[in-house]
Amino acid sequence: MLIDSHVNLHAPQFADDQAEVIDRARAAGIGMMVTICDKVSSFEAVHAIAMAHGDIWATVGTHPHEAKENQELRAEELIRLAGRPKVIGIGECGLDFHYDLSPRDIQAAVFRQHVIAARETGLPLVVHTREADEVMGDILEEEYAAGPFKLLMHCYTSGPELARRAAALGAWFSVSGIATFKAAEDVRAVIADMPADRIILETDCPYLAPVPMRGRRNEPAYLPHILGKLAEVRGWTLEEAEQRTEDAFFALFDRIPRP
Repeated sequence: MLIDSHVNLHAPQFADDQAEVIDRARAAGIGMMVTICDKVSSFEAVHAIAMAHGDIWATVGTHPHEAKENQELRAEELIRLAGRPKVIGIGECGLDFHYDLSPRDIQAAVFRQHVIAARETGLPLVVHTREADEVMGDILEEEYAAGPFKLLMHCYTSGPELARRAAALGAWFSVSGIATFKAAEDVRAVIADMPADRIILETDCPYLAPVPMRGRRNEPAYLPHILGKLAEVRGWTLEEAEQRTEDAFFALFDRIPRP
């Protein structure tokens, strides 16, 4: 089964043809999708998509870009919403020091509340990190020392040292269309060294369309291009890459019944 672990189906880019996008994904062999919450105020829209489709699941959380929107976000609210049917992850959350759309101290404080929620619920933490390797590594290690939690380094494009630190905490990693970009040799080098049993796939659609679709709006139907690049980088057959990423997905998102 091909599984897209990170889609943004509530995004405005899909407002006019969301149903068709989902149909094309299924036609392309995508057997399951996780639609991601970018901020708690969007949760109802995200959750409604999951509830309307048997093969779509949802998360709850606030992206670091949006942390300023809810600076007083508490783990208790995330835990309450995570109790809804078909919610299988906490996030997307983390640190983004590239755009700095929220103050860094607010990003860190809101991120730590997500960690608490992941620890308390047992749901995986979906982590976004950009140009914050040292701070992210420090927070993850500090919080893990306070109590373990499962985590996914989503769309991983950071450096090898943070990857090593996260892997030591048992992290999973997701590979996106960036792996297909001509200039992404550093990303492919990190992918080549990721734990073989903890790699999953994502499109992060509508963003980051893979080659040869680069420049278009991304869709889950494009996931096979990412699978092919992962297989190439790791020296796996397509069948092996599909099986390994499926096994890793269900090991991480263990609240989802495996077909």
